[in-house]
Amino acid sequence: MSQTDRRSSTRSESRDRRVTVKHTFYSDLESFGSFAGISNLPHYREAPDDWLIVVADIQGSTKAIDEGRYKDVNMVGAACIMAVLYVTRGFEMPYVFGGDGATMLIHPRSSAPRARSLEKTQNLSHHNFDLLLRIGVVPVSDVRKQNLDVLVAKYQLRPDNFLASFAGGGVTLADLLVKEDNGTQGYILIDEIQDDLPDLEGLSCRWEPLAAQRGAMLSLLIQSLSNDRHDAAKVYQEILAEITDKLGQGFSKCRPVKPQNMKFRWPPKGLKSEAQATHGGIRYRRKLLAFYKETFLYWVLDFFKLNAGGYNAPIYRGELHDNSDYLKFDDMIRMVIDCSKEDMVALNEILN
Repeated sequence: MSQTDRRSSTRSESRDRRVTVKHTFYSDLESFGSFAGISNLPHYREAPDDWLIVVADIQGSTKAIDEGRYKDVNMVGAACIMAVLYVTRGFEMPYVFGGDGATMLIHPRSSAPRARSLEKTQNLSHHNFDLLLRIGVVPVSDVRKQNLDVLVAKYQLRPDNFLASFAGGGVTLADLLVKEDNGTQGYILIDEIQDDLPDLEGLSCRWEPLAAQRGAMLSLLIQSLSNDRHDAAKVYQEILAEITDKLGQGFSKCRPVKPQNMKFRWPPKGLKSEAQATHGGIRYRRKLLAFYKETFLYWVLDFFKLNAGGYNAPIYRGELHDNSDYLKFDDMIRMVIDCSKEDMVALNEILN
């Protein structure tokens, strides 16, 4: 090999390493183990400038939930994440699930297959659930032009389970840009697939709604009014310290998922939504029948705390309890907590 070839090879290898580093940006992040760490800026790293913020949002979700269709809304929201993860197996992707949608950060090199997968999810939402799913893609560089940023951290929920956290104001701006796009700004993803569905095998929602054990389930959203990352971090640090002081370290007593309210009944309420999401068209009715048989077996195993056919009911129940993501952060604190009346009074005092 000539000297020129060696230099060319070295430059190519160096470039490949940079691409690899950027591609593994999230998986390479050091994690932190306490939710209070979301206010600690050293835990965050700037997202690569060429990465893309994907915002998925179900339009009219509040009305659908008021009509009792919360299972459908949750299923479509989760499907957005599942569909993208399916086409990027083995690659860790930072995302936050919002119930009626999701925020994801993706590498540009895999944007084409992911976009196609999301278009399929739009098709699924419209034809199988009669829900309008809006999806937008905003380059990280676009939000930086407006003096905001996309900072990413990795919160360790369990030894093998991590949740992404977003700070810097960038994902909030991206959400606004997508919602304000009338089709001319170039952020909205247009559904061009009319008869294809995403692969969502394994997506399910079979447990009953969680009943409050201490008084009421409280959804708490707290967002700093400052665009300065340091000022915002100080606000979150102070508010979390006060909430922790009132509710206890780790908020364990306010965990919404408890052994007492984890109910697996037969047939599950969300079974139709699961069949519609994973098997569209006329196939969904045949799959629904199979799901009825399958979930009856699971119900028996769960009721008697048994292990059979690769399904260990007690272990699975424990994993669901331990991995519930009731504390999140994406430019705002998001909590779903089981509160007593005294807790709610104390929280109101803190927020006021």
